[in-house]
Amino acid sequence: MSTLLIRIRRGLPTSVLLLILGVLVIVPMLFIALAAFSSETPRPGSIGLSGLSLDNFAIFGSSQALGAVGNSLLVAGSASVLALAIGCGLAFLAARTDTPGRRFLYFAGIAPMFLPSLVGALAWSLLGSPATGFLNLLLHSVGLNITVNIYSMPGLIMVLALYYAPYAFLLVHGALSLMNPDLEEAAFVHGGTRRRTLRRVTFPLALPAVLGSGILIFALTMENFPVAQVIGNPAQIDTLPSFIYRLMNASPSRGNEAAAVAIVLTGVLLIVTAIQQRAVLRRKFTTVTGKGVKPKKVPLGRWRLPAFAAAVLYFVLAVVLPLGALLIASLQNSPYVASLGQLTEPGALSFYALGELITSDDFLQAARNSVLTAVLAGLIGTALSFGLAYTVYRTGAAGRRVLEFAAMAPLAVPAIVLGLGLLWTWLVVPLPVYGTVVVLIVAFLAVFLPQGYRGVSASVLQVDRDLEDSAVLLGAHRTKAVTKVTLPLMRVGMVSTLLLLLMLCMRELSAALFLFTSDTRLLSILIFDNYDNGAMQGAASVSLLYCGVIGVIALLAKSLGARTVDGAR
Repeated sequence: MSTLLIRIRRGLPTSVLLLILGVLVIVPMLFIALAAFSSETPRPGSIGLSGLSLDNFAIFGSSQALGAVGNSLLVAGSASVLALAIGCGLAFLAARTDTPGRRFLYFAGIAPMFLPSLVGALAWSLLGSPATGFLNLLLHSVGLNITVNIYSMPGLIMVLALYYAPYAFLLVHGALSLMNPDLEEAAFVHGGTRRRTLRRVTFPLALPAVLGSGILIFALTMENFPVAQVIGNPAQIDTLPSFIYRLMNASPSRGNEAAAVAIVLTGVLLIVTAIQQRAVLRRKFTTVTGKGVKPKKVPLGRWRLPAFAAAVLYFVLAVVLPLGALLIASLQNSPYVASLGQLTEPGALSFYALGELITSDDFLQAARNSVLTAVLAGLIGTALSFGLAYTVYRTGAAGRRVLEFAAMAPLAVPAIVLGLGLLWTWLVVPLPVYGTVVVLIVAFLAVFLPQGYRGVSASVLQVDRDLEDSAVLLGAHRTKAVTKVTLPLMRVGMVSTLLLLLMLCMRELSAALFLFTSDTRLLSILIFDNYDNGAMQGAASVSLLYCGVIGVIALLAKSLGARTVDGAR
């Protein structure tokens, strides 16, 4: 009997965590699968289990669905290649060359991450609209008969590449910075030239980071909804996420067909993730040693200034021009601008509308909801991630590998798909959750659980378990040893994970798209609603303030992170 009780006690934490993960991830995906093979969608009082068949997948015989599949693959593939070229190029310049202003290069490489893709797409719609885009007004004012049309396939690809290039930059910059210089020195000793060494040694050693970031960017651009809707929809370019959104908003709603499309989109991302793992794990790369020697800088010679100019151009396209467009659009008194000269007229620009927005009930409510959901999701997500990571890496609990798989599963599930599954889940579950901020918190927990789990796992693995075991041997209870020894040593990692989740939740739109109500709108939803209703000035104003809020969070994160590191020394 005592042995049975011990087994139950050991298995209880795993069972509780599996139950939580089941509610967050597994059950919503089951509802998606059920709706894809059923003739009814889940609703209050019914899970929609009727008329099971493959009829919903017949939608892939339509030209619209096939076009969405083709567009998604083309856009994701092209944007990934362009983002890799930008991100890897910037990473190489910042980490390994003598290009001037390398601190600025690093800032330029990561700065676009603080502009959500929704805001970037909205800003570029203001810049590159064929009729009244600010860039076109500028070109025409100087006599150039050139028209920039952002509402096109190249425009959609460019905007996605601009705002996903930082992912490649961060991963590749880290790989290049930590590379063992002895490998390159050996190549030089054996007669290798600088160019040949780069081609045969340096770049191949960075290949895992390039492959990893490339597949990550492909998956993120494949599932991106905001850019596809803002830039692609006016050009009548459907991708799978925007096609799902259009099916759900049809009259009557075509939820079952949307679920079928969601299953296919998830399947594509699962295949892409498997390819990434196979490509990276088949090769062995060891580039970091115990020697604290930095790799030598590559002299660019006459290419130093052109390389720096290219980095400045990227920063202008991704940050300066979009923020400038949002500022002008939020300050202009007239919604219609026929020429740039109109903006220089007395009274053409005013802070009145921006001031009115800041004090408006809609903005204040959306800001409160955004901060509340982000903070609670961040705190709960960090705590849940610690529970998962500790169970997986510090205990011998049965089923801990299943926990890890379930925690990482949302990486292969698009946010818009997971949001759809959560909608049906909380419509069916007899709990008063739908229509409250609770369901938004649940959605953010589900979508960003992999990021939180990986962040905390790294900290758990860095802390030697012997320190905790020593406390237990000296008489402390395991719980006290964790709270007094392990957690304080993990303080930096835990704070970093909390701030990361806070930032991600503040940016998210797709997961909340089917879950909000008029009382639970977030800042991202308020921007999208303004855009969808044609209120471009309102959308630009909220976007500008939205960026300000995210900027404040980023500064607080940097300040708090620095204090935490100092306190941990």
